[in-house]
Amino acid sequence: MLPVLLIAGVLWGGGAAMGAPYRLRWGMIGLLYLSVILAHFVLPAGNLVRMATGEDASGWLILAGFIVIVMIYRWALGLLRARARNEAPTSATERAGAFTETELERYARHIVLRELGGPGQRKLKDARVLVVGAGGLGAPVMQYLAAAGVGSIGVIDDDVVENANLQRQVIHRDKDIGRAKVFSAQEAMQTQNPAVQVRPYNRRLDDDIAGALIADHDVILDGTDNAETRYLVNRACVAAGKPLVSGALSQWEGQLSVFHPASGAPCYQCIFPRAAAPGLAPSCAEAGVLGPLPGVVGAMMAVEAVKLITGAGKALTGEMLIYDALWGETRKIALKRRADCPVCGQG
Repeated sequence: MLPVLLIAGVLWGGGAAMGAPYRLRWGMIGLLYLSVILAHFVLPAGNLVRMATGEDASGWLILAGFIVIVMIYRWALGLLRARARNEAPTSATERAGAFTETELERYARHIVLRELGGPGQRKLKDARVLVVGAGGLGAPVMQYLAAAGVGSIGVIDDDVVENANLQRQVIHRDKDIGRAKVFSAQEAMQTQNPAVQVRPYNRRLDDDIAGALIADHDVILDGTDNAETRYLVNRACVAAGKPLVSGALSQWEGQLSVFHPASGAPCYQCIFPRAAAPGLAPSCAEAGVLGPLPGVVGAMMAVEAVKLITGAGKALTGEMLIYDALWGETRKIALKRRADCPVCGQG
């Protein structure tokens, strides 16, 4: 087989040196390949040509099959790219946000998904998502949303990176210790995907800005460990009619749900009417948390956001998913609205 590959290399290199077009060079290599296959079927066993080219044709036929698979894949990918271009809007404003060749290649695995396709990727590109908290859950949420091509990602947090964060907050690095988390996260996201616009808000979420900020986004993801902030985010989401993807962690266990009363699902306060008494819900610093656990739950939160944006599948509205990492178990429980809820009910 080696002599044939050497001859093919000479044909390709010689053709390039003489300025022969690609098609002609590939044509010569194709003729060489067909000659080898024909030789194996025509010449008798033990012939020197057959011995020098692998004794039988099986290896060459396997190579041909592999080449055909690659060509079919490239052809299908070209069709998908063409479809994505054709589905791109035609107005001047919409053309400004059309997919680049780099984006089409980057999101190819999304575009081939039947539930997403070109239209779903376009919805992701046009979406505005707000992540509340740039810590353990916020880190994987932001990384996966940026990688998925969400066009605008806002992140609000008033904390700075500490050495103790790096065990689980994987969007930050050792060199970021002492730096504001929102700016560390912004740099990481834009390094990973320059096409994404990141809006950092280096401050605490409060009543003064919560309403306007949340109303300006399509989907809200809350991964904070502060009860006051969680209830504030919930109230603002209900008032603005925005879906809230909420996650929480403790030691080896994580949970997430989508709260969206506008679609008939309960809100956060329906399920948790009041904050836990001091000491009953210790923080990660007090109780500890498994390092990879935020990655698991945060990635699932990002999945829910993608489904909400694109309309794919069924989001976790009216359900809570609980993951027990210690025993490798998951379970879902049904959630119901409370008529006397002071936020979304008649209370």
